[in-house]
Amino acid sequence: MRDSQGRHLLPRRSVLAAGITGAAALGLGLGGRLGSAPSGTPVPLANQSNVSVERLYSHARNCFINFVLMFPKGVPRQGLPVCLMLHGRFGDARKSVGGLPDWLTESVSSGRIPPFAFLAVDGGGNNYWHRRPNDDPLWMLLGEVPRWLAERNLGGPEHRPFAASGISMGGFGALLYARRRREMGHPLSAAAVVSPALITSWPEMRKRKAFATEAEWAEIDPLRHIGSLGNLPLGVWCGTEDRFIEGTRRFIRMAEPDYASTTSGGHNSRYYRKALPELVNFIGGELPAATR
Repeated sequence: MRDSQGRHLLPRRSVLAAGITGAAALGLGLGGRLGSAPSGTPVPLANQSNVSVERLYSHARNCFINFVLMFPKGVPRQGLPVCLMLHGRFGDARKSVGGLPDWLTESVSSGRIPPFAFLAVDGGGNNYWHRRPNDDPLWMLLGEVPRWLAERNLGGPEHRPFAASGISMGGFGALLYARRRREMGHPLSAAAVVSPALITSWPEMRKRKAFATEAEWAEIDPLRHIGSLGNLPLGVWCGTEDRFIEGTRRFIRMAEPDYASTTSGGHNSRYYRKALPELVNFIGGELPAATR
């Protein structure tokens, strides 16, 4: 069943509607600025008590990267489950944060979801989280992130993210990561993507100069490997004026995600302010009971 705005309606997802209302009431938002406080005043990430920013060397990427952890306030951090948040094209981990620390805190403190943490890392400015010469952000996620989480006693007993999320190019990356985790025998508990960069033609993708050949793109394109996700719980959001709406609609038709929203909006922070509080609640709702 769908509502008048084209959203799939699922009774067990009623928490999503509550989440967006709570965020709006607090005046939280991205607004293109990092770490906005409820009043809308920008707060540097280093000054937020529930955000940790580190610089780590990634051997997979052959460079130093930002390692940004976001926690709900007022709960013990040790052992918390972790969800990846992958940034978009020409972005980085710090720019992917936005209002997430506030939305996460608000939903946890209100009891809508159990506590967990978000982790953002740098994946490259024009890299669809795939391997390129001397730069492999996907292996960073699969091979290095578990070690980094173990060193900080995060991510549950196995120190692996239980879920993945992303915006734009990061949505593409989150779906690719979910596929690889399943292939490795460690499937995710959930994935959620906002305005995923699902491009439907090679000429259009070729303009981005991210893949050397069409075959290289086709090998990892989420639209061509939906079956590889298995029965993974999925949440998908995309504005109807977004340039990726065609690919996202195709993905929704084929993948039949647990929650899908295609409402008015573009590929911009205004739309993300509507979608991301729902994403937080979707991910929290899929947190396995064994890891809570």
